[in-house]
Amino acid sequence: MSSFQFFGMQPYQADPSSQITAALGGIKALVCSLDGVLNSGTLTFDAEGREMPSLFARDLVAIREALQLGMKVAVIAGRQASAYRPMLEAAGAVDLFLDGEDRLEAYELFKSRHGLQDDECACIADDIDDLEIMKLAGLPITPINGVEYLRARVGYVSVYEGGKGCVREVVEMILEHQGRWAYSEKQAQG
Repeated sequence: MSSFQFFGMQPYQADPSSQITAALGGIKALVCSLDGVLNSGTLTFDAEGREMPSLFARDLVAIREALQLGMKVAVIAGRQASAYRPMLEAAGAVDLFLDGEDRLEAYELFKSRHGLQDDECACIADDIDDLEIMKLAGLPITPINGVEYLRARVGYVSVYEGGKGCVREVVEMILEHQGRWAYSEKQAQG
């Protein structure tokens, strides 16, 4: 169960700032929902019915940096989304679950593959189809445009929308807290 205990509890009963700070130090992995987190949630198709994938370049740069610094990253889609595979593979060794796998099974496989515990995983999702993963993750996060049900229960609500920088914000937040993000203003100022 998530250390935040927001699920099944009124959000005002917890001190999110101290819990976020405590969780950030132990995060070793990031699990992202594809639709609504890495993309805007809008699905676009060409005249032949092929999906035309689009991802925010800054999110991809952040994923690449996270991978290079040893963080594990998984992207989970609850539908067939293989059109995104080339872009995500170009970022690095991302664990991709883009063939409509069961989301919770994909999460458990990802953790097992890398020897991770729930409290070592941050999870960014925007809708209730990721609720079971969010209940387990050590740091549950939703974009600012995530559904209200999640916004009222997660550990952190990104100030960015899905597909518009929320992944970048979270990667920077984790790595900066761990002293591993070389591009922070804190580090630049000495």
